[in-house]
Amino acid sequence: MNSKVYDETVRTLYRAFLSIKNEEECGAFLEDLCTITEIKSMAQRLEVAQLLRKNEIYSAIAHKTGASTATISRVSRCLNYGTDGYGTVLARLGDGNE
Repeated sequence: MNSKVYDETVRTLYRAFLSIKNEEECGAFLEDLCTITEIKSMAQRLEVAQLLRKNEIYSAIAHKTGASTATISRVSRCLNYGTDGYGTVLARLGDGNE
């Protein structure tokens, strides 16, 4: 785990997510925790990751999602050189493309 991020408060946040039982609870927690813009941004990055895994080109992804090329590039870097968080989640959602 990234030691620059990981501390006791972050550990508590992770445990909070792990305590969520269903989509409704998750939505309620996220709506209390984040702004609508933050939730939409996270959803957009996940969609970008899905499309990158399907080998879509940046311009098509930008057109479909409204994401900037900088966001697409960042997600791509995470997919290729990150901690495989996207890969784990996409595989569990059935979009792992593995």
